[in-house]
Amino acid sequence: MTLPNDARRRTDVTIAAAHPSHASAGNPALTSALAIAVIAAATLAGAWFFQLVLEIMPCPLCLEQRYAYYLAVPLGAVVALAAARGAPRPVLLAGLVILGLAALANAGLGTYHAGVEWGFWPGPTDCTGPMVDFGKAGSLLDQLDKVKVVRCDEVQWRFLGISLAGYNVLISLAMAAIAGWGVMRAAKA
Repeated sequence: MTLPNDARRRTDVTIAAAHPSHASAGNPALTSALAIAVIAAATLAGAWFFQLVLEIMPCPLCLEQRYAYYLAVPLGAVVALAAARGAPRPVLLAGLVILGLAALANAGLGTYHAGVEWGFWPGPTDCTGPMVDFGKAGSLLDQLDKVKVVRCDEVQWRFLGISLAGYNVLISLAMAAIAGWGVMRAAKA
């Protein structure tokens, strides 16, 4: 027995609501944007866990590497929502391209940071060089007691020989690959 078009559409909507994977399977922009937003949120949660629970404080380069994730969470969610609501393809492609470029730029920053950690090249002077201005001599000891300088060229944590900056490179490259996949698939759809 065949259903009229209206009944078929209602059945498809019901199936999509009951099984969200069916709705996103045919929508690569939705799938990739949602994956990027979730990965970015999980990465930020991990970074904050390391900082607040394990007390591994971030250096200035570590903090800069978080910016791409702070962008990817809301932008990925907006692109996913737009894809779910049937936004025009150019809008979805633009959002995915921005997500991919931000991830690639972050992978570059992470590579730079990992190179600083390994001593391949010098890092920025604000987190690797000597301090220049100590202020008044009388308050120097008070300042040293209160402030812990986190150096960009010293690895605070490694797992399997890879530092957090190295893991940032891998995660960012994965996000860029997901965005690239989404762009290629959405462009063909």
